[in-house]
Amino acid sequence: MAFDQLSTKLQDVFKQLKSKGKLSEKDIKVALREVKLALLEADVNFKVVKDFIKSIQERAVGVEVLESLTPGQQVIKIVNDELVALMGSTQSKILFASKGITPIMMVGLQGAGKTTTTAKLANLIKSQGKRPLLVACDIYRPAAIDQLKKVGAQVNVPVFEMGNKVSPVEIAKAGMAHAKENNYDVVLIDTAGRLHIDEVLMDELKFIKQETKPREILLVVDAMTGQDAVNVAESFNDALGIDGIVMTKLDGDNRGGAALSVKAVTNKPIKYVGMGEKLADLEPFYPDRMASRILGMGDVLTLIEKAQQNIDEAQAKEFEAKLKKAEFNFEDFLVQMQQVKNMGPIGDLLKMLPGANAAKMADIQVDDKQLVRVEAIILSMTKEERLNPSILNMSRKKRIAKGSGCDISEVNRLIKQFEQMKSMMKQFSGMMKGKKGRNKKFPFLQ
Repeated sequence: MAFDQLSTKLQDVFKQLKSKGKLSEKDIKVALREVKLALLEADVNFKVVKDFIKSIQERAVGVEVLESLTPGQQVIKIVNDELVALMGSTQSKILFASKGITPIMMVGLQGAGKTTTTAKLANLIKSQGKRPLLVACDIYRPAAIDQLKKVGAQVNVPVFEMGNKVSPVEIAKAGMAHAKENNYDVVLIDTAGRLHIDEVLMDELKFIKQETKPREILLVVDAMTGQDAVNVAESFNDALGIDGIVMTKLDGDNRGGAALSVKAVTNKPIKYVGMGEKLADLEPFYPDRMASRILGMGDVLTLIEKAQQNIDEAQAKEFEAKLKKAEFNFEDFLVQMQQVKNMGPIGDLLKMLPGANAAKMADIQVDDKQLVRVEAIILSMTKEERLNPSILNMSRKKRIAKGSGCDISEVNRLIKQFEQMKSMMKQFSGMMKGKKGRNKKFPFLQ
């Protein structure tokens, strides 16, 4: 997960600060030296680190901190504020045209995940009620057009292409005309990349920009390349003038140096981050939420949004009612488990809870494969068996074990855990009913 390494070190530093009570200037300087080392080890740009530490120090040695009743917490608040400012202060959104077409140019080097990210963004834009069109302008990379058509089909967004014999500028121009004729309101232009920045690449992008007049030029960079990603962003911005950055593979980068450096170096915001391989795994970038995650304060808002997107409200209420009456079955259990699984890896969800220490979370072995095994066992049951688990005798269990590729002991364990949970919920429900009878005068105790 992004920032794990940095998060662990910063939380250790702040734990020491909070344990001291009153702080001296020396205490703060020692702590900030540790923060500086942690940021440099996370591959944050040296100049960015220097300015960041200077800003914190100027605020942290003031009267409001040193004479505060909770100086350690005051320092943490200052670091949080400066982290948010470093990453852009507020969420930066795409500025859609009030009428007509919003052209968006997607640019970047090969290997950053530009084509897949373009489809991910189209999927996100479509969910906002827009009609996006993908335009295939990468005529050089083998199978680039086919890749865009494939991912476009997966998110149900059409692709405009003219093969690889027509110039990218002509394709972009024709794509815009096609969008106008067919009432598309957003055009995402997937441009060619290179293994390195060169004059030919930049000239072609400039011509496409001149022809399509994009409202947004979004640069796709790979978070895992660290300072190289920042250098690429700076070069593209100088040559082309970008409007924002989409950072891919942030979920696989436990350092996070690129995300912390790129806004300060280019003065261009990170607009979206890729947090997984699925085509739904593209998230708007919120500097305040990211700062909160880094400092171990959790990210409850993103967790709630994930739940709202992936959990059916009506089904959740129905399941809650069944839980209270202890009437739920394996069919209900399967539906709820599949919805939670759609929210992403369980370990990543746990880290969004307030107070979640990255180091401690690393020690908790959350095996997502176990969910797959449980799902396989339940799917190997007949509908009758899922609705009425009491009929699961030995011969049925053997068949289920064989069908799911599991040992019969795993089937028995799941059934036992399920019955224990059901029994516990029944007892809890009975206790709550008893309380309701006894506390008529005190409804808040019910």
